[in-house]
Amino acid sequence: MTHPPCHEPATPRDLVGIGIGPCNLSLAALAHPLPELDAVFYEQRPGFDWHPGLLIEGTTLQVPFLADLVTLADPTSPWSFLNYLKTRERLFPFYFAEHFHIQRAEYDAYCRWVAQTLPGLRFRHQVDAVRWNPERDVFEVDFTQLDADGEAEALGRTYTRNIVLGIGTAPYVPDPLKPLVDAPGVPVIHAADYLDHRESLRAAGHVTVVGSGQSGAEVFLDLLRHRPAGREKLHWIGRTESFAPMEYSKLGLEHFTPDYTRYFHALAEPVRDRLVAAQWQLYKGIDAGTLAAIHDELYRRSLHGGWPDAVLTPGVRVRTAGRIATTQIELHLEHLQQGSRSRLTTDAVVLATGYRDRPLDRILAGLDPYMRRDSSERPRIDQEFRLVLDPSVTGSVHVQNAELHTHGVGAPDLGLAAWRSATILNSLTGKEPYPLPPRTAFTSFGLEQPAARVPQAWRPERLTPLVEER
Repeated sequence: MTHPPCHEPATPRDLVGIGIGPCNLSLAALAHPLPELDAVFYEQRPGFDWHPGLLIEGTTLQVPFLADLVTLADPTSPWSFLNYLKTRERLFPFYFAEHFHIQRAEYDAYCRWVAQTLPGLRFRHQVDAVRWNPERDVFEVDFTQLDADGEAEALGRTYTRNIVLGIGTAPYVPDPLKPLVDAPGVPVIHAADYLDHRESLRAAGHVTVVGSGQSGAEVFLDLLRHRPAGREKLHWIGRTESFAPMEYSKLGLEHFTPDYTRYFHALAEPVRDRLVAAQWQLYKGIDAGTLAAIHDELYRRSLHGGWPDAVLTPGVRVRTAGRIATTQIELHLEHLQQGSRSRLTTDAVVLATGYRDRPLDRILAGLDPYMRRDSSERPRIDQEFRLVLDPSVTGSVHVQNAELHTHGVGAPDLGLAAWRSATILNSLTGKEPYPLPPRTAFTSFGLEQPAARVPQAWRPERLTPLVEER
């Protein structure tokens, strides 16, 4: 079947963004005031949405509202969260509510407001391939325009000097559970789809939540609150050694600053890999308020004697899983510390097993000969969030939220989105439309601190060294 072509400008664009999640939405908002930058952003979905299956009532962001799309780079931007409230005539209610951490549903509504009012966004556009054209010194981007049913409507190609990838993450399902998730009619779902199945899960006889992070805690708490006292019939298991609170001390949070990102990027690859694995509690722990709410709910159910029928066991992995007859699921479990094994029969399973980066290989297959990789075959990414490509490629490919291995725990954090977007735009324009602070943390993470790449006028005075120089 042939499709009519989409008409794109003959002259190359300055920037094509692929994917419209919070990261590229931030970039689009900060790029909009720059008249010298011709930019367009493509997204295959029909509109913006942000984890719609987990917008459980009352759940909040784990970062303050100042970590919106633009404020930490440009507080005067018309796309700030405060301006969103102003346009909705909600500034005074927000002021009196005194909510430093806003509800997740409100953040989603704010982002949808930006997406609906910001030009240069092309929804229902699926990017199929990216290639480098050495004759024209530009990237070729092939895409398919989709109709309201998600079917191909037209084909298109655009040319651009630079690309920013913000394709986000995808729900992760452990291998032992993939056959059950893929089987029709089996009540095993990922937490990303929780709200779509919440009513049937509430009605299920016994429910097991797998995953000891924030999503698992929120799903377990939501189910617990809607189960009858004494007949909760809930299990919550996870691989971590405890249902651990997220590190939220003020100095601990300085790991989510540009200072730490620069420090981390300058470390040797093996050191970076060890750090990412060891720092899971910085970004995979559970909000202390959520843990407190779970304990309060369990305690309330024990006031008149007896224990709630809810089992919470950390340090457990699912070895295998299968169906019993047609209505139940059997999980084969192993306790990682005891080395013991057991079986758990349940009626439904919610997999709060997190997300993984969507692989770049498919979309960037045409650039593979030009890409430089590390010892683990991951893309090398420089300090300005650019893929390290062969010098013959004069354009740049920047990435967003795909650089955990090179930039550390701040890569998926919303609090660094505006700073990263500003860094990319400063790099693309060769100017500094968004002056960025050279220092952002009280902590000095190393004896030698990597310098921020800013004009000389913005560099701080040289600090007194911690050790004598020889």
